[in-house]
Amino acid sequence: MYIQNSMTFLYRSIYEKLKNHLNKRQITVLTGMRRTGKTTLVKQLLAESGIKQQFYFDLERMDNRILFAEQNYEHIVYALVQQGADFSQKIIIAIDEIQLAPNLPSVLKYLYDTYVIKFIVTGSSSFYIKNLFSESLAGRKKIFEVYPLHFSEFLQFKGVSYQERSIMEATRFIPSEYERLNTFYEEYIQFGGFPEVALEAIIEDKKDLIQEILSSYINFDISALSDIRNPTNLYKLIKLLSVRIGTRLDISKLTSIAGLSRPTVENYLDLLENSYLIRTIPVLSYSPDREITKARKIYFLDNGIASAVAELSSGSKFENAVFNQLLHRGEISYYQLKSGREIDFVLNKQSCFEVKETATEDDLKQVSTLAGNLKIKDSFVIGRHPVKQFNGFIWGGFI
Repeated sequence: MYIQNSMTFLYRSIYEKLKNHLNKRQITVLTGMRRTGKTTLVKQLLAESGIKQQFYFDLERMDNRILFAEQNYEHIVYALVQQGADFSQKIIIAIDEIQLAPNLPSVLKYLYDTYVIKFIVTGSSSFYIKNLFSESLAGRKKIFEVYPLHFSEFLQFKGVSYQERSIMEATRFIPSEYERLNTFYEEYIQFGGFPEVALEAIIEDKKDLIQEILSSYINFDISALSDIRNPTNLYKLIKLLSVRIGTRLDISKLTSIAGLSRPTVENYLDLLENSYLIRTIPVLSYSPDREITKARKIYFLDNGIASAVAELSSGSKFENAVFNQLLHRGEISYYQLKSGREIDFVLNKQSCFEVKETATEDDLKQVSTLAGNLKIKDSFVIGRHPVKQFNGFIWGGFI
């Protein structure tokens, strides 16, 4: 998708899937953290839908929330008719931030089953949409997750021409391409992929935007999803998690350092993951005697947010950026022996990746050896500084 906004053409790779779903009877559901671009995507879908009757409701507006809180659902229909809706013709209704109207799933079910309406809705909570929302709308909706920009999208937002590569194509190192893209890649590693942040040119303003996004996440999104009595404790846990990027979660240690009960820490972790701040990835295991079998590793879904809450090492920032780049390519897990030797990322159970700021052939040998335990043939080392290129080396900006 290309959107012309202030003379900048913006691209989101998920758009084609969303556009294809416009022709489906099912409700199109976009979910993801606040300000990842869900509303922009919805408005572009409306513009390209071809349906003349269009209605857009932002549930952050109280009048819209009151409308969809009506106990008699036919009153909602009547109100829409008063606004010009003709239910004998095609109609499309978009609703933003559905988690702000607790009764909305029942409303949508009634309207969906009674009238021919194409709904596009957005929400900021995976827990709400995949659980409460799913129970009442089983078979009536399809969920699309919207994340901050991955690097090829980031380049498009910057107005930089770039053709996304396959993993095998990415192993071809082209010095001129590295020189052309490296400055942008370093910016991506430092400030992440929120669209507003990517489009902001001034560094201090980028930092301010990231702090604003984080504050609104804690003060609005989290408060709408859960009764957090002490946001300071939640922020403390977020800081502890940020300095543990790429490590296995140790709940007992987090409990001890944060001074919180284990149930509280576990509830906070679920909340942070289901509201798209963090992501934990599972371990692949085939031999419990030799391998780690349960612990999940922690990553943040945006580098800018992770860097804003704590001073991160250069290596942690790079590994977290690579995680977010691989995320749009499929299912991510990791592998680790009890001896401590590990594979940073396994993609779709088909490709293994070691992440090193300065990569060597020895790093590739080690990951290839461990990949043999998983019977995976494709192994690569992703590096930040291409001091030396070799077969199996991928510069991070090409992922």
